[in-house]
Parts: sequence; structure tokens; C-alpha cells
Amino acid sequence: MAITATPDNPIPLAAVTEWHATADVIVVGGGGAGTCAAIEAADAGADVLLLEAASEAGGSTALAGGLIYLGGGTPTQSACGFDDDVEDMYAYLLAAAGPDADAAKVRLYCDNSLEHYAWLVGQGVEFKPEYYPGKHVNTPNEAALMTTGNEDAWPYSAIAKAAPRGHKPRIKGDHGGIPLMENLLRSTRERGVRVTCDARVLTAIMDGGEVVGVVARIDGSERCIRARRGVVLCAGGFIMNEDMVARYAPRLARGNYPNGNPNDNGSGIRIGIGAGGAAVNMHEGFICTPFYPPRQFLESIIVDESGQRFINEDVYHGRLGSAILDRPGGRFYLVIDSRHFDVLDRPPFGGYPVAGTGETIDELAAELALPPATLAATLERYNDCAARGEDPVQHKHPKYLVALDRPPYAAFDLTPGNGAIYAVMTFGGLDTLPTGEVLDAHGGVIPGLYAAGRNSAGIPRCAEGYASGMSIGDATFFGRLAGRSAARRS
Repeated sequence: MAITATPDNPIPLAAVTEWHATADVIVVGGGGAGTCAAIEAADAGADVLLLEAASEAGGSTALAGGLIYLGGGTPTQSACGFDDDVEDMYAYLLAAAGPDADAAKVRLYCDNSLEHYAWLVGQGVEFKPEYYPGKHVNTPNEAALMTTGNEDAWPYSAIAKAAPRGHKPRIKGDHGGIPLMENLLRSTRERGVRVTCDARVLTAIMDGGEVVGVVARIDGSERCIRARRGVVLCAGGFIMNEDMVARYAPRLARGNYPNGNPNDNGSGIRIGIGAGGAAVNMHEGFICTPFYPPRQFLESIIVDESGQRFINEDVYHGRLGSAILDRPGGRFYLVIDSRHFDVLDRPPFGGYPVAGTGETIDELAAELALPPATLAATLERYNDCAARGEDPVQHKHPKYLVALDRPPYAAFDLTPGNGAIYAVMTFGGLDTLPTGEVLDAHGGVIPGLYAAGRNSAGIPRCAEGYASGMSIGDATFFGRLAGRSAARRS
């Protein structure tokens, strides 16, 4: 066709001269959200076409650790001896989502967590009923269950009863996204969904204010594809689009490790905006600097350029990363004593270089260019807290309050730009109803348009409270609802 399509400018129906293909529901993107949307749409009786820009489906979900945030008493939790209540899960997730939380989505997700767990198992996903008790970025063995966020850390520990809710599909190590997507893609194809890869969706086709199809580049040609009932956008976030990050989420631009795949370029969000959809929460995203493992780092102190602590060191690494990126231009150090010098023989997980050592705290302060009196006072106060088993200012959990009183000392450099990993991804996206319908700036529904995953603003809304598994849990669950809604539209 002669039309040159761009995401921001939908094509009017009157300009279409030929349809390359037709389906009841078109799903854009073959990751966790897209496959779940396709499965549910097919189960609702729709003829479904899934278009994936890459040469293989799987998206960023296939590259992820695969943790899924589930609770309320899942069979895996029960088998591992944990009681969990839906209300505790709801209170925690609502607080973790931050000031821009979508309470309706959080409520719906928590109320249906057990059903979603059963649905995933029904797709062939296996969760080994074993609990991993350590603090890690994922279970290093095949264990399914672990605590993945700030459930045990202040201030969240004062909001809701903690429980481990991170569920990893069965596989050894940090590769849970692989078995998850293998099962979801198998289920997708078993239902007769037409999966077309190397098909980059460029823009929407509209009949007035209604989305009736898409333009996709397939085999080097722009082709029009008709959607009888709806288009579901599940094409990933925008962390790989430097211009969009600079415009919408400049804080994330200070990260050095984009967490996603090359097709997380914001095209799905732009297509939705071009069709009249409103984008929300675009400034927010995931920020992670993995300062553990090893566990010893939780027993350290973390100080800024003033030589003072500013956070409880038992937090999830996303909360620490967010706190640091919120303070541009600062310097940050993780201080240990000789009790933990064995970690010097192993590369730190987060890539932190050793910034200084000292036989005394004054020597360490001199190497770090920190105020020696302030650093010494910080250490003295901390050691006093450890002796008393309480941390009244930063509220570190007593089980991690270990005195740093065995010199010499060493410090790792957590300062952004000095070698430390700061992984980032976006949380902003199209404003949607919990059932997936895309909304305009006035809260009205865009007929025929749906979104899920990182094309929408779902449950994860802020870096400070994020827990591993919230993103995949959100994408898979709300992907299902969006696919079901599209299929049921007459």
C-alpha cells in the first residue's frame, strides 16, 4: 500500500484499499501479557491473530527471572507452611504501588490471586513447593517460593502481615521466564491462535473514533489487518526509547542497565495515544541496584557523602536504587568490617568496586573523602543500636542489626556512574479499566482498543515499593482480562 504508517498517526478506514488478513481479535506483542490475552480471547470463542515484532515470541517475560507475585494462601504457600490472607496481600500491594496506585486493579488482582495461580497451573506452569529463606534476587535453586520485596522491611512491615509471595516457575536459577513462556506459548498455539513473528505493528486503523485494525510491516511490506472485535496492545514498555525516557522519565535515564528487550521501544503506547488514549504514570519505573547477595551486605551500613545513613539496609534493592537515583549528584557507600571481608574475594553481585579500606574508621573516611567525625558518630550510633537490638531512626530489622566493631573496614562504591548496576524499566502506559479497555483523557472508552502489560499502567506504579513478581503477575492477569474483554465485544 502507498500509506506510510507511524505509531502516532492512525490510518483512517477510508484509506484502506485491501485487507491482508482479518481476525476477531488482534493481539500486538507475544510476551506474558500478549499470550495470556490470546489464550483468553480464544477460549471466549474468538479467532485470534497474535503479531510479534521479533523473530520469536516471548518478549521481556522470557528474559526475566520469572517471579510472579501471588498470595492469599496459594497451594505453594500452604505446602511450605505459610498462612496468607488476601487482605494482608491487598494492604501490602496497595502501599507498595505508591501514591498513584490504582486501587481497583490492586483489589481485583488480590481477590483473584488464587484463581490466577490455578489458571497458570492449568497452562502447565509448575511451582515446586519449596521455600527459599534467603535474601536474593531469585531462588538460586528450583524452589518456587520466596520473599521478593519489602514485606519484612519498614515501613511496609508495619502496614500488613508479611508473607512470601514470589512464585517462580520450576527451573534452576534465575531463568523462570523461560518455562513460563514455553507453557504460555504452547497453550496459545494449542488453541489455534495464529502467531505471526517478524510482524511489526506500526499504527492503528480507525473508523471515526473506533479502532478497527492495524497496519503491520510483514515481509518488508505495510499490510492492513482487520479486527472485527478489538485490538489488544501488549507490546512492552519504552525503556529502549531514549527520547521517550528523556521526555517522560528522566530519572530512569540515570540508570545504566535498561531492563528489557530491543522492542521495548514504546510503540504500543504511542499507537494507543495516537488512537486517542491517555497515558498515565509515565514518569515512573523500576530501579534496581542489587546490593545483595551475599546476605552479609544486609548487615552493613549504607552512607551518603555526608557520612550518614539514610535508609534501612534490609530493604529490597529496588527501594535502595530508587532512593539513590532520587538524589542526583550524591555519593553512596556500603561499609563493612573484617567480619565480612570474605566478600572481597568474590565479585559483588551489583558490580560495586571497592572504594576504600582503613585500619580505622578515620582512615576509611579519609579514603572516601567523608567527614571523619560524622562517619565515626554514625558508626557509633549504629553499633549502639545493634547492641540494643533496635534501630529507632532507620528501623532496620533486628535480625540484620549486627555491630560493625571489628576493624579494619572496607567500603563498596554504590555511586551511579562508578561501576554499580542500576537496572531500570518503565511503569507508565495507557490508562485502562481493570478489564483492559483503553481510556481517553476524559475517562471515556476508546472503542475496540485494549491494553495490558507494560503498554498500560497496571499494579506496579513506583520504584520505592516494587517487589519482584508484580510486573509479570500484573501482565499475565490483566492480559487475560483484556483478551477476554476484546473477544466478548460485539
